[in-house]
Amino acid sequence: MKERVGIGVVGAGAIGIRGALSHLTLDDVQVKARVAAVCDPVPGRAEAAAEKYGVPRHYESYDELLDNPDVDAVTLCTPIGLHYQQGLKAIDRGKHIHFNKTMTTAVSEADDLIKKAAEKDICIVASPGMMLQPHNRKVRKLVLEGALGKLCWAATGTSGVGNYHINEEFRTGEDVLSSVDPSWYFKRPGGGPQYDVTVYCLHILTGMLGPAKAVTAFSGLVIPEREYQGKSIKCDMDDTTMMVLDFGDSLFAMVYAAVAGSLTQGFQPSIFGTKASVIGTSFIDPQAGKTELKLTGESPPHVSGKHTEMPESHVFEDMMQLVEAVANGTPTIATPEHARHVIDIIESAYRSAKTGEANPLHTTFEPLALKDLPE
Repeated sequence: MKERVGIGVVGAGAIGIRGALSHLTLDDVQVKARVAAVCDPVPGRAEAAAEKYGVPRHYESYDELLDNPDVDAVTLCTPIGLHYQQGLKAIDRGKHIHFNKTMTTAVSEADDLIKKAAEKDICIVASPGMMLQPHNRKVRKLVLEGALGKLCWAATGTSGVGNYHINEEFRTGEDVLSSVDPSWYFKRPGGGPQYDVTVYCLHILTGMLGPAKAVTAFSGLVIPEREYQGKSIKCDMDDTTMMVLDFGDSLFAMVYAAVAGSLTQGFQPSIFGTKASVIGTSFIDPQAGKTELKLTGESPPHVSGKHTEMPESHVFEDMMQLVEAVANGTPTIATPEHARHVIDIIESAYRSAKTGEANPLHTTFEPLALKDLPE
């Protein structure tokens, strides 16, 4: 047990600043956690972030951050393709880990991290913990209680990710903290909308419906070249993927990642049953009408005060789930097993797109039971 958890922020780019440093340095967090150090390989970036947010130590080297005895846990705010090796190093040094999405790019890597962390009693929390959101928990309860009737089909997805990242506020400035190069989003192995944003949709969908059993997909590259601050980015990661998930019992879900256009609301799925439906955050009963499930003032357990008005509050919540696990042994539903199942879906979808065959999924996780949900 740890009275106050020292956190090392690994990466001072967009998510490191917006999701970690801006939240973790607020006064209300300090009783439970503090940012002990920040690192970034870009010369001057970690130093500038440390000065801006009052962080006592800054490094260009990840290894130096891991050597800091005040760092009990790390939040990996780095390109997804680096997460596996960085996770292994953290486990080897006895540091607990929060993985920003996606935890890894391959099931084999997730398996290895989970195994090695268990052997050394290391806590792992894996974003995005979307089932910590009250409205998503309400949908899970409606599903389990049979309020939708027999589930028929579902859809969810995202679009426009490439344009979003090129035009983020942390990429359009001129200083070291506001000119973060987005090139990695368009490169293998960890780039593309699947690992970056469809991961949200998949965590929500599987959190509501439970683990999927198989996936079929088509995938390709619509925009092979992009421009950022006058330079060309050669894209080699698919920017458009269409998946069909099989949940068993003739329940199928369409999941899309596209360059443009949208069929659903944000990351929220549409779920259709024989009695009723969920569209976005609304429960629609043909007899009783529409009920809004996302209520003003409802937030995950640690998101209050200023945090409610700030971007990436869900990332802050996931980091605080790790803090509670390290400090008090409190279990979390933002588990590496759930993250591994979503990785299995994405990895298997790319495999299906190459072979033209449906791919069975070999991982699972424990979704929320009715007893774990609010009255």
